[in-house]
Amino acid sequence: MTRAQRTSAAAVWLIVAMAEIASAQARYRVTQTGDVVELQDTRAQLVVNVLTTASNAYRMTVKGEDVIRKTWASLDDIRPRMGLNGVPLLWPYANRLDEQAFYANGQKYSFDPGLGNTGRGAIPIHGFLQNTAAWKLVEAKSDARSAWVTSKLEFFRFPQYMKQFPFAHTLTMTYRVQDGALEVQTRIDNLSAEAMPVAIGFHPYFQLTDSGRDEWTLSIPGKTHWLLDDRTLPTGETQPITKRLPVPSNVAVKDVTLDDIFTDLERDAQGLATTTLKGKTQQIDVVLGPKFKTILVYSGARGSVALEPMAGISNSMNLAQKGLYKELQSIAPGGFWQESFWIRPRNF
Repeated sequence: MTRAQRTSAAAVWLIVAMAEIASAQARYRVTQTGDVVELQDTRAQLVVNVLTTASNAYRMTVKGEDVIRKTWASLDDIRPRMGLNGVPLLWPYANRLDEQAFYANGQKYSFDPGLGNTGRGAIPIHGFLQNTAAWKLVEAKSDARSAWVTSKLEFFRFPQYMKQFPFAHTLTMTYRVQDGALEVQTRIDNLSAEAMPVAIGFHPYFQLTDSGRDEWTLSIPGKTHWLLDDRTLPTGETQPITKRLPVPSNVAVKDVTLDDIFTDLERDAQGLATTTLKGKTQQIDVVLGPKFKTILVYSGARGSVALEPMAGISNSMNLAQKGLYKELQSIAPGGFWQESFWIRPRNF
């Protein structure tokens, strides 16, 4: 090969390589409009919209089809009160507590119901951050591998939060679109002088559009089912999942009404556990990282099913104090907790 031929071949290779890089970079896109960031995986036709002030991925679509339950006509309908729309964070306690108080390090911390953020009933539920607008945008970027947005909440700056949960800390959340899936990563940094309990959870509702709800099935990876009392609180007693669901890998949604807690999750070699909602061909996998030890499944909502990743069971802090729950996680002073779960739609 002559020098001219070698030069020409090198030029062709460089052009092809640059085109491939440009194509890869174009796959992932991020667009910011005010306090809304849109993440795109153009190859998978996956779009995620995040309200950064709430750190909530309030909409997720594949090929224009909604993956997460949509109960609103415009963002303005839910902007003041996100509630359980999108991918709501349950913090500092996931789901229910058995009293207007929690326990940590052997100490009882009573809530102030007068503030109104833990509810006025006997059973606090879902934490009190779903409707906050206090998150600050850290960054919104894309590269050849993914598109992401990160927001941070400095919990310790808000007296109405610290009054109810007096552990100084920060929360940092990153939503990342990659390879046709949405990763939801949370980091909690403990700035307190004492260990801080971790009872985090999320409450997304999912829907399928290729079939009616009566055709949907669930695959649940838990081995253990927690018995509940008439307040939907764990009693501390457990049973094998097959006592509740004889075939956990194929549960017909129409045949059961679930508001149930499952633990001892079956995991792959990477420590990941997958719960799946299936329709005729569509399916949604919710994949839990190792520190999410619980999946709560709620099928009582019309037209959707909630698959709720949780670090521990409902009322975990208070049941740990009573010696009825052994897997409560905590963060040492100056330490942090970090984990992800993934939402992966298929065959849309």
